[in-house]
Amino acid sequence: MPTIERLVLRNFKKFARFEMEFNPTRNVLVGDNEAGKSSILLAIDLALSASRSRVETIGLESIFNQSAVNDFLASERTYDLLPQLLVEVYLSYTGRPELNGKNNTRRDECDGVRLVCKPDDALSKEIMETISEDQPVFPFEYYTVQFAYFSGDPYTSFRRPVRHLLLDSSRIDTEYAAREYTRSLFAASTDHRVRSKLENTYRREKARFRDQHLLTLNKSISGYEFGVRTDTRSNLESDLVITENGIQIESRGRGRQCFVKTDFALQRRGGDRGLEVLLIEEPENHLSHVGMQRLVERIAQPHDKQLLIATHSSFMCSRLDLRKSQMLGAGEKPVSLKDLPESTAKFFMKAPDNSILEFALSRKVILVEGDAEYILIEAFYQRSTGVAPQSDGVHVISVGGTSFKRYLDVAKLLGIKTAVIRDNDGDYEKNCVSNYVDYGDPHIRVFADPDTSRTTFEICLYQANSALCEETFGAGRRTLSAQGYMLANKADAAFELLEKARGRLIAPGYIQDAIQWIRS
Repeated sequence: MPTIERLVLRNFKKFARFEMEFNPTRNVLVGDNEAGKSSILLAIDLALSASRSRVETIGLESIFNQSAVNDFLASERTYDLLPQLLVEVYLSYTGRPELNGKNNTRRDECDGVRLVCKPDDALSKEIMETISEDQPVFPFEYYTVQFAYFSGDPYTSFRRPVRHLLLDSSRIDTEYAAREYTRSLFAASTDHRVRSKLENTYRREKARFRDQHLLTLNKSISGYEFGVRTDTRSNLESDLVITENGIQIESRGRGRQCFVKTDFALQRRGGDRGLEVLLIEEPENHLSHVGMQRLVERIAQPHDKQLLIATHSSFMCSRLDLRKSQMLGAGEKPVSLKDLPESTAKFFMKAPDNSILEFALSRKVILVEGDAEYILIEAFYQRSTGVAPQSDGVHVISVGGTSFKRYLDVAKLLGIKTAVIRDNDGDYEKNCVSNYVDYGDPHIRVFADPDTSRTTFEICLYQANSALCEETFGAGRRTLSAQGYMLANKADAAFELLEKARGRLIAPGYIQDAIQWIRS
């Protein structure tokens, strides 16, 4: 079964230059909004579909890199400077000689296909007239769309090298999207001969219905008669629907539609005649937490097809194995987490809901180990710097103390500047120094109070704000001191201090050090 091994893009949407490698089984694409996740799936879909009409329907102006267009218009505007759009999909060995060759940017001898949008040389005169005007517009209308194998031979949608399906749950509730999904899945589940036979049989059966069952009615009508649509707009593909328990899935709620359509596509077998590559855009859309859990369990099962999944969900990203994830950012290549320790990947697969995706998409992070620290850290940061953490691009994430190393494993791979703020728990050298000897990267620092008598955050907080804490918690208490109350009611005490004394709170010294370091 062929799989996608590599993608190369030139001037496609946000990507001026981009390359990406894929796992033969499951790939999870993550990144901020506008990072290019959807663009990657679209590029693969367009190249594998070999449909000029689809490219033209979307519009070259919508998929062409805007910077390339602007740069050309600001240049000398000569014909040879006109940019080209390129999508190359490198495939594993298919056994089809026409797919193999060196007609690719890497000059590798391998199987693959390419989509090229370039100026039509037959229209060079018209193009030159257009770009020579005083206020020129980019000549999209004079570009040609070409599909070719790596051998150099052209290819069409009738000879697709890979049976694939793009499932976009963000567009799942429209009639057009439902029809396109069913049509695409039908095409991916059958070869051209089978489809042609089924469509021919369906058209003949419609004609038979007209000739047999409408005959009596039509005899009673003078000059006119009833017929049945048999044109290409009313064929088998347009009339097919998918049902669950006899109910069309378009009649289900959006969440159920998302689940059923993804599940149904996953069930289509791979191999010589089945679905081989499934592209899934934000499968978590419209799903409840329980629905997402069920879908993740379904996706995580072994499949005889390659999966490429774009997601914003931390739950989905972690449950599908972080080692299958690729982080999209500003660079020409994504960052893979394939080298993440297996134990860390399994930890996030089983841990309670976490903020691993928020962490992985950040450039600067302060990790704290408790609710109390999390409640007060923004107030500490603002008093120390005059701005909120987010103004400096700093994210604050609360994790369990035993989870720090798991996040730091990710920080090492992704180069995330990370400040860990933790308690010394009575032994600073053991818990805060020796414990992190394997994380000596310059972008990782652990901050804790070196005084072993100040074992926890609450003790440090009290000693830095003793008068304020006595004022807030000391009066009228018979059984607990102010510090004792803070230790026994950590989160509540922190929230009360935030509400009553936000502008007067002084951060313990090690927290001030962490704030200054993360800003540097």
